[in-house]
Amino acid sequence: MGTVLQVDNLQKSYGAFQAVKGVSFQVGEGEVFALIGPNGAGKTTTLRVIATLLTLSGGSVTMDGYDLKKHPDKFRERISYLPEEAGAYKNLKGIDYLRFMARFYADSESQYEETLRRAAGIADLGDRLQVKVGTYSKGMVRKLLLARALMTKPRLAILDEPTSGLDVIHSLEVRETIKRYAHEGISVLLSSHNMLEIEFLSDRVALIDKGVILDSGTPASLKERYQAGNLEVVFRSALR
Repeated sequence: MGTVLQVDNLQKSYGAFQAVKGVSFQVGEGEVFALIGPNGAGKTTTLRVIATLLTLSGGSVTMDGYDLKKHPDKFRERISYLPEEAGAYKNLKGIDYLRFMARFYADSESQYEETLRRAAGIADLGDRLQVKVGTYSKGMVRKLLLARALMTKPRLAILDEPTSGLDVIHSLEVRETIKRYAHEGISVLLSSHNMLEIEFLSDRVALIDKGVILDSGTPASLKERYQAGNLEVVFRSALR
Protein backbone atom coordinates (compact mmCIF):
# COMPACT_ATOMS: atom_id res chain seq x y z
CA MET A 1 0.00 0.00 0.00
CA GLY A 2 1.57 3.28 -1.13
CA THR A 3 1.52 6.46 0.91
CA VAL A 4 -0.94 9.10 -0.32
CA LEU A 5 -0.54 11.71 2.43
CA GLN A 6 2.54 12.38 4.54
CA VAL A 7 2.32 14.82 7.47
CA ASP A 8 5.54 15.70 9.29
CA ASN A 9 5.65 17.94 12.36
CA LEU A 10 2.63 19.98 11.26
CA GLN A 11 2.23 23.14 13.32
CA LYS A 12 -0.45 25.80 13.30
CA SER A 13 -0.39 28.97 15.40
CA TYR A 14 -2.78 31.85 15.85
CA GLY A 15 -0.56 34.59 17.18
CA ALA A 16 0.95 33.31 20.40
CA PHE A 17 -1.50 30.40 20.64
CA GLN A 18 -0.25 27.15 19.15
CA ALA A 19 -3.29 25.06 18.15
CA VAL A 20 -1.26 22.22 16.60
CA LYS A 21 2.18 21.61 18.05
CA GLY A 22 3.89 19.15 15.74
CA VAL A 23 1.59 16.44 14.40
CA SER A 24 2.99 13.64 12.25
CA PHE A 25 1.17 10.78 10.51
CA GLN A 26 0.65 9.23 7.09
CA VAL A 27 -2.34 7.88 5.21
CA GLY A 28 -1.99 5.00 2.80
CA GLU A 29 -3.89 4.31 -0.39
CA GLY A 30 -7.40 3.08 0.38
CA GLU A 31 -6.82 3.56 4.10
CA VAL A 32 -9.21 5.18 6.56
CA PHE A 33 -7.19 7.14 9.10
CA ALA A 34 -9.00 8.81 12.02
CA LEU A 35 -8.09 11.61 14.41
CA ILE A 36 -9.92 11.43 17.73
CA GLY A 37 -9.78 13.77 20.69
CA PRO A 38 -11.78 16.22 22.79
CA ASN A 39 -13.03 19.59 21.58
CA GLY A 40 -10.13 21.96 21.00
CA ALA A 41 -7.61 19.14 20.56
CA GLY A 42 -6.51 20.32 17.10
CA LYS A 43 -8.40 17.81 14.95
CA THR A 44 -10.37 20.21 12.79
CA THR A 45 -7.44 22.62 12.50
CA THR A 46 -5.28 19.79 11.17
CA LEU A 47 -7.95 18.81 8.65
CA ARG A 48 -8.38 22.41 7.49
CA VAL A 49 -4.66 22.86 6.94
CA ILE A 50 -4.52 19.71 4.79
CA ALA A 51 -7.66 20.90 2.96
CA THR A 52 -5.73 24.13 2.09
CA LEU A 53 -8.19 26.30 4.02
CA LEU A 54 -5.54 27.30 6.57
CA THR A 55 -1.84 27.93 6.05
CA LEU A 56 0.51 25.80 8.10
CA SER A 57 2.91 27.56 10.46
CA GLY A 58 5.57 24.88 10.45
CA GLY A 59 6.40 21.36 9.35
CA SER A 60 5.49 19.84 6.01
CA VAL A 61 2.59 18.10 4.30
CA THR A 62 2.98 16.18 1.04
CA MET A 63 0.54 14.31 -1.18
CA ASP A 64 1.76 12.08 -3.97
CA GLY A 65 5.10 13.90 -3.69
CA TYR A 66 3.61 17.41 -3.93
CA ASP A 67 4.44 19.82 -1.12
CA LEU A 68 1.46 21.67 0.34
CA LYS A 69 3.23 25.01 0.57
CA LYS A 70 4.61 24.88 -2.95
CA HIS A 71 1.72 23.19 -4.74
CA PRO A 72 -1.59 23.89 -2.95
CA ASP A 73 -3.32 23.63 -6.33
CA LYS A 74 -2.19 20.01 -6.66
CA PHE A 75 -3.75 19.28 -3.27
CA ARG A 76 -7.05 20.86 -4.28
CA GLU A 77 -7.12 18.71 -7.41
CA ARG A 78 -6.74 15.56 -5.32
CA ILE A 79 -8.94 16.16 -2.28
CA SER A 80 -12.53 16.68 -1.26
CA TYR A 81 -13.46 18.19 2.09
CA LEU A 82 -16.71 17.74 4.00
CA PRO A 83 -16.81 19.98 7.09
CA GLU A 84 -19.07 19.23 10.03
CA GLU A 85 -21.38 22.19 9.42
CA ALA A 86 -21.53 22.00 5.62
CA GLY A 87 -24.78 22.90 3.87
CA ALA A 88 -26.31 22.66 0.42
CA TYR A 89 -28.35 25.16 -1.61
CA LYS A 90 -31.83 24.85 -0.11
CA ASN A 91 -33.66 26.28 -3.12
CA LEU A 92 -32.16 23.75 -5.51
CA LYS A 93 -33.56 20.29 -6.10
CA GLY A 94 -31.17 17.58 -4.91
CA ILE A 95 -30.44 16.47 -8.47
CA ASP A 96 -29.80 20.07 -9.57
CA TYR A 97 -27.31 20.52 -6.74
CA LEU A 98 -25.47 17.39 -7.89
CA ARG A 99 -25.63 18.58 -11.52
CA PHE A 100 -24.13 21.92 -10.52
CA MET A 101 -21.28 20.28 -8.60
CA ALA A 102 -20.64 17.66 -11.29
CA ARG A 103 -20.48 20.37 -13.96
CA PHE A 104 -18.09 22.34 -11.78
CA TYR A 105 -15.63 19.43 -11.54
CA ALA A 106 -16.01 17.69 -14.91
CA ASP A 107 -13.68 18.41 -17.83
CA SER A 108 -15.86 16.74 -20.46
CA GLU A 109 -19.46 15.79 -21.10
CA SER A 110 -18.72 12.10 -20.60
CA GLN A 111 -16.97 12.81 -17.30
CA TYR A 112 -19.91 14.97 -16.23
CA GLU A 113 -22.41 12.20 -16.95
CA GLU A 114 -20.30 9.60 -15.14
CA THR A 115 -19.80 11.87 -12.13
CA LEU A 116 -23.51 12.66 -11.93
CA ARG A 117 -24.48 8.98 -12.09
CA ARG A 118 -21.99 8.17 -9.36
CA ALA A 119 -23.26 11.02 -7.18
CA ALA A 120 -26.91 9.94 -7.53
CA GLY A 121 -25.93 6.41 -6.58
CA ILE A 122 -24.00 7.54 -3.51
CA ALA A 123 -26.81 9.83 -2.34
CA ASP A 124 -29.34 6.99 -2.77
CA LEU A 125 -32.26 9.37 -2.27
CA GLY A 126 -34.50 8.04 -5.04
CA ASP A 127 -37.39 10.33 -5.96
CA ARG A 128 -36.37 12.78 -3.24
CA LEU A 129 -33.63 14.03 -5.57
CA GLN A 130 -36.44 15.69 -7.54
CA VAL A 131 -37.50 17.98 -4.67
CA LYS A 132 -35.81 20.96 -3.05
CA VAL A 133 -33.01 20.42 -0.56
CA GLY A 134 -34.85 22.71 1.86
CA THR A 135 -37.39 19.92 2.41
CA TYR A 136 -34.71 17.35 3.34
CA SER A 137 -34.04 15.93 6.78
CA LYS A 138 -30.54 16.41 8.20
CA GLY A 139 -29.70 12.83 7.30
CA MET A 140 -30.75 13.33 3.69
CA VAL A 141 -28.70 16.51 3.42
CA ARG A 142 -25.66 14.73 4.82
CA LYS A 143 -26.03 11.92 2.27
CA LEU A 144 -26.27 14.51 -0.51
CA LEU A 145 -23.13 16.23 0.75
CA LEU A 146 -21.28 12.94 1.05
CA ALA A 147 -22.21 12.27 -2.58
CA ARG A 148 -20.67 15.61 -3.48
CA ALA A 149 -17.51 14.72 -1.54
CA LEU A 150 -17.06 11.28 -3.10
CA MET A 151 -18.47 11.66 -6.61
CA THR A 152 -15.16 12.74 -8.13
CA LYS A 153 -13.36 9.74 -6.56
CA PRO A 154 -10.78 12.02 -4.91
CA ARG A 155 -7.33 10.81 -3.98
CA LEU A 156 -8.11 11.82 -0.39
CA ALA A 157 -11.53 12.50 1.18
CA ILE A 158 -11.30 14.67 4.31
CA LEU A 159 -14.41 14.16 6.45
CA ASP A 160 -15.04 16.08 9.67
CA GLU A 161 -17.72 14.44 11.85
CA PRO A 162 -19.39 12.77 8.83
CA THR A 163 -22.44 11.53 10.77
CA SER A 164 -22.84 14.37 13.28
CA GLY A 165 -26.46 14.67 14.40
CA LEU A 166 -27.74 11.79 12.29
CA ASP A 167 -30.04 9.00 13.43
CA VAL A 168 -28.89 5.39 13.62
CA ILE A 169 -30.07 4.37 10.13
CA HIS A 170 -28.64 7.37 8.29
CA SER A 171 -25.38 7.08 10.26
CA LEU A 172 -25.00 3.45 9.27
CA GLU A 173 -25.72 4.22 5.61
CA VAL A 174 -23.12 7.01 5.56
CA ARG A 175 -20.51 4.77 7.23
CA GLU A 176 -21.16 1.93 4.81
CA THR A 177 -20.74 4.30 1.86
CA ILE A 178 -17.43 5.61 3.20
CA LYS A 179 -16.21 2.07 3.82
CA ARG A 180 -17.20 0.94 0.31
CA TYR A 181 -15.34 3.77 -1.39
CA ALA A 182 -12.26 3.20 0.75
CA HIS A 183 -12.28 -0.40 -0.46
CA GLU A 184 -12.29 0.99 -4.01
CA GLY A 185 -9.05 2.87 -3.31
CA ILE A 186 -10.07 6.29 -1.98
CA SER A 187 -8.03 7.30 1.07
CA VAL A 188 -10.00 8.86 3.92
CA LEU A 189 -8.88 11.19 6.68
CA LEU A 190 -11.66 11.69 9.19
CA SER A 191 -12.44 13.11 12.59
CA SER A 192 -15.31 11.97 14.80
CA HIS A 193 -16.41 11.96 18.42
CA ASN A 194 -18.32 8.73 17.81
CA MET A 195 -16.07 5.87 18.92
CA LEU A 196 -18.38 3.23 17.44
CA GLU A 197 -18.00 4.99 14.12
CA ILE A 198 -14.23 5.13 14.49
CA GLU A 199 -13.98 1.42 15.22
CA PHE A 200 -16.29 0.55 12.32
CA LEU A 201 -14.52 2.71 9.75
CA SER A 202 -10.87 3.12 10.67
CA ASP A 203 -7.84 1.11 9.73
CA ARG A 204 -5.70 3.26 12.03
CA VAL A 205 -6.41 5.87 14.68
CA ALA A 206 -4.40 8.73 16.20
CA LEU A 207 -5.28 10.08 19.65
CA ILE A 208 -4.76 13.85 19.74
CA ASP A 209 -4.98 16.31 22.62
CA LYS A 210 -3.79 19.91 23.00
CA GLY A 211 -2.28 19.83 19.52
CA VAL A 212 -0.15 16.73 20.11
CA ILE A 213 -0.64 13.11 19.06
CA LEU A 214 -0.52 10.96 22.18
CA ASP A 215 -0.57 7.55 20.51
CA SER A 216 -1.66 5.80 17.32
CA GLY A 217 -2.32 2.37 15.92
CA THR A 218 -5.11 0.10 14.76
CA PRO A 219 -8.22 0.09 16.95
CA ALA A 220 -7.43 -3.49 17.98
CA SER A 221 -3.80 -2.75 18.85
CA LEU A 222 -4.74 0.32 20.87
CA LYS A 223 -7.35 -1.61 22.87
CA GLU A 224 -4.80 -4.35 23.54
CA ARG A 225 -2.08 -1.87 24.52
CA TYR A 226 -4.30 -0.15 27.05
CA GLN A 227 -6.18 -3.31 28.07
CA ALA A 228 -9.43 -1.60 27.20
CA GLY A 229 -12.72 -2.85 25.81
CA ASN A 230 -13.33 0.20 23.64
CA LEU A 231 -11.64 3.31 22.26
CA GLU A 232 -13.30 5.63 24.78
CA VAL A 233 -11.42 3.87 27.59
CA VAL A 234 -8.26 3.88 25.47
CA PHE A 235 -8.45 7.62 25.07
CA ARG A 236 -9.14 8.25 28.74
CA SER A 237 -6.13 6.12 29.64
CA ALA A 238 -3.90 7.91 27.13
CA LEU A 239 -4.80 11.30 28.66
CA ARG A 240 -3.52 10.27 32.09
